[in-house]
Amino acid sequence: MDQLPPGIIYLISCLPQLLLPPAIVYGLNHICDFVFHVSLPAWSQIPAYVLSFPALFTCSVLAEKYRDSRQAAIHGAVLAPMFPSRWPGGLDVLAALIQNFKVGYMGDLMEEQCGTLGHTFNMRVLFENRIFTAEPEYTKAILASKFTSFAKGPMFWDQVNSLLGTGVFNSDGDVWKFHRSMTRPFFSKDRISHFDIFDKHAEDAISQLKTRLRDGYPVDVQDMASRFTLDSATEFLFGKNVCSLSAGLTYPASSPLSKDVAFENHPANKFAHAFSDAQIATGYRGRFGSAWRLSEFWTDRVKKHMDVCYKFIDPILKEALEKSKMSKENDDEKTDTKEREVKEGDTLLDHLVNYTEDPIVIRDEILNIMIAGRDTTAATITFVIYMLAQHPDVLLRLREEILTKVGSSRRPTYDDMRDMKYLRAVINETLRLYPAVPFNVRTSTEPTVWPGINGGKPIYIPPNTRTPYSVFLMHRRTDLWGPDAQEFDPDRFLDDRLRKYFTPNPFIFVPFNAGPRICLGQQFAYNETSFFLVRLLQQFSSFSLATDAQTLPPAEWAKCPGRKAIEKVIIKSHLTIYAHDGLWVRMEEASPVEVV
Repeated sequence: MDQLPPGIIYLISCLPQLLLPPAIVYGLNHICDFVFHVSLPAWSQIPAYVLSFPALFTCSVLAEKYRDSRQAAIHGAVLAPMFPSRWPGGLDVLAALIQNFKVGYMGDLMEEQCGTLGHTFNMRVLFENRIFTAEPEYTKAILASKFTSFAKGPMFWDQVNSLLGTGVFNSDGDVWKFHRSMTRPFFSKDRISHFDIFDKHAEDAISQLKTRLRDGYPVDVQDMASRFTLDSATEFLFGKNVCSLSAGLTYPASSPLSKDVAFENHPANKFAHAFSDAQIATGYRGRFGSAWRLSEFWTDRVKKHMDVCYKFIDPILKEALEKSKMSKENDDEKTDTKEREVKEGDTLLDHLVNYTEDPIVIRDEILNIMIAGRDTTAATITFVIYMLAQHPDVLLRLREEILTKVGSSRRPTYDDMRDMKYLRAVINETLRLYPAVPFNVRTSTEPTVWPGINGGKPIYIPPNTRTPYSVFLMHRRTDLWGPDAQEFDPDRFLDDRLRKYFTPNPFIFVPFNAGPRICLGQQFAYNETSFFLVRLLQQFSSFSLATDAQTLPPAEWAKCPGRKAIEKVIIKSHLTIYAHDGLWVRMEEASPVEVV
């Protein structure tokens, strides 16, 4: 069945619902004829069959609404307020979501309704409930206090299966616990505090950065950061890096060198582009809910891109499996591989092949961890530099801390970075305004009730209901973070504002999620981001946006409220946040007096 076009698969899954209405009309007609000797006239049978579809569907929608209202009342709660919609099935809401995904400012559609509906409401699309929230108390319920009442759910699995397969981010229950326990040892303090991998690839990236800038070109920091984190992640995960930095940094579109065929066809570049396109296509699916296959009726757009990724990664997995097979053949003790502990020097790939010889399972898990290990950290580095280019005073103060603690050339240690409080504040403030995963989603596994907020009534969540949540919008709320919440100010993580806002309510800041599914690689991401920034700022003293190369936001954004008015890049999100068409920057190297 998986070989069928996505749209055909969807229609087959809908056959019971499609056949039921005419079957009811047919059955009722024959019962009436048999019992009462009365049947529909021949001329009315076709209209009756046709009208049976909207009639039964309307009845089911009204029955569902009545059932949910009744259950809410029984639980002493209310239903979430409804996002306004003028068209049947929320088709206008769907159209607005698609438009926002393509050309809008991220989160605009939801934020516009927060003033009227509050920060929790039902965005019903294609007759499916989506109870959206940017409320810390409800985010806490989803992630921690009512963790067992929420899961990724079958709809999420269906939407992202082409991308994530059976990996940790696409699993629930015992399968998720298995994946979690299997990957946890690779994010221990000892493993993530060895900076040899970071240093090697940071040196390569910064060296290429200097060369490109000296040639008079701006640099796409997002591209550079993605290459640095991809090479670091693959060496950390596989034991061998994919050498994406060896392809060189990208040139601005105005340069004829940007059209270099050899550059475009470099295996690492083809992988990176396909991986990004697969995530964008997956993000687009999320707008359609369970009906996403209708938007990809004949072709699975994600699979098309993932096939390119698999051609790149499969030889690496094949080599690891063959190496493991040879090792087992030479192992006289025939140890149960599931009981083997992680050995010193083992990579995650080494560990996975001891658990299973199924290349699909291994590949899925590796790609899941790669998204977490590469994309999120690359995004954080990108947006830190974006903010430093906009705030030279912050850059000056951060460089002063780095040069005081580490000097202009020494490699930073784990203790060095732990002691650099302002560096951590800069990263945290960037994660507050530009969290790596700005939107996420769970599905309720049972009826549950979220507590009332600010004197309001509790909210009833029906079972099997999608509950999207946004840390992006939550992190920017002035009622949670103070009147300056839209401003970039790292000192809020160091001064009295931290105790006033964050300390009493830690769920207002959850860039790495929270609860049992909190990001395992949180400290790894902090370490990698911090290390790269230290190395970069040891070498460069100022950043400026290259507006001649940068894709700028529409001029009308400048008239809008909040950060939208001052953005110099178009921020977008698939699974993770990114700058549309990259972040183009010029940098000034530190003077020889500073660099010794």
